[in-house]
Amino acid sequence: MVTEEMLFKEFGTTLLTLDQVARLLNRSRDGLRLTIRGVSPLAQQLQGARVKLGRRVHFRAPEIAKILNGEVQT
Repeated sequence: MVTEEMLFKEFGTTLLTLDQVARLLNRSRDGLRLTIRGVSPLAQQLQGARVKLGRRVHFRAPEIAKILNGEVQT
């Protein structure tokens, strides 16, 4: 829960943009897009956290916090 609170405090929302998640994972925007399209365990976890609003892609902060904490199992 601490990581989730930290994400909310830093970004002020429960939906994170592609750029914000890329920065958290120390990747470029395009690198994160390629990761999401892959078949790795990280790609599957990110796909599960993904929410499309129109043409924009966002990620649920609680799911990203679980990924960062290593709580999500594949």
